[in-house]
Amino acid sequence: MTDPERWLPYQASAGAVRLYCLPHAGGSASAFRSWIGAVPGVSVRPVQPPGREGRHRETPYEHMRDLVADLAEAVLADVAESGGGPYAVYGHSLGAMTAYELVRRVAAVGGPAPVHLLVSGCGAPELCGGLEGLVPIRQMTQRQIAELLRRLGGTPEWLLDNEALLGLVLPPFKADFTLKENYRYVPAAPLTVPVTAVAATDDPRASVADVAAWEAHTSAGFVLNTLMGGHFAALEQADLTRKYLASALAPWR
Repeated sequence: MTDPERWLPYQASAGAVRLYCLPHAGGSASAFRSWIGAVPGVSVRPVQPPGREGRHRETPYEHMRDLVADLAEAVLADVAESGGGPYAVYGHSLGAMTAYELVRRVAAVGGPAPVHLLVSGCGAPELCGGLEGLVPIRQMTQRQIAELLRRLGGTPEWLLDNEALLGLVLPPFKADFTLKENYRYVPAAPLTVPVTAVAATDDPRASVADVAAWEAHTSAGFVLNTLMGGHFAALEQADLTRKYLASALAPWR
C-alpha cells in the first residue's frame, strides 16, 4: 500500500479543490511550497517523487507506468481522506507528462476523475521524450550534464560551476531524464477532463504550437495561455501562472 504522506510532504491547506502539483525533471515538492495558500480556494498539494529531499534514500522510477501506478494510489487515497471532494492535477515539463499519464491511470483503475488537467512547459504527449540527438543521460559525464542544464536554463551558474554541489543535485535529474527517455506515448481516446495549458514564447523545449497540440487530447474543453520567456517561465512568473490556474479552477473554488 502506497503511503500518501511520502508523496505529499506538506500539510494540506484550506481549499474547496485540491491541486496536486508535479515538478519538472530534477525538481522536488519544494518547487511549489510557496504556492501553498497563494491560490484562493485551492489547497495546493506539492508532490514529492522518490530520490530527492526527504525521499533521497529511495530509488527513483525509470518507467512512467510504475511511477503513475504508485502515484495514482497515493493521490486517490488522499482524495478519499479529504472527503472525496474535487481535485485537479498540474505539472510542469516532465511533471506535465506525468500528470497526463496519472489522469489516464486514474481512469484505468476506475477512480474519480480530476476536474481539470493543467500543464506547462511541455508539448502534447506524442511530442514528448528525450532530447533528440543526445546520448542517454546515464552515459553522460557530470560536466556534460552541467552543460545540458546550462542549455535548458533554470539552474544557477554558481551551482553549475561548483563540482561538489553539482554532484548532490544531479542524481534526481539523471533519474528523471532516464524516465523521460524511456517514455513512449501510447495513443488513446481524448480525455474527458478539460485541459488548461501554459506556453512560453521562447521555450526551446516546447514551442507554443507544441503546447497548443494538447487541445487534441481532450473532449471537454481547452484553454491556452502564453507567457513571455523560456522553459521555466511558468515557475519564474508564478503569480501569473497561479492566476491562470485559479481561473481554470474557478467553478470548483
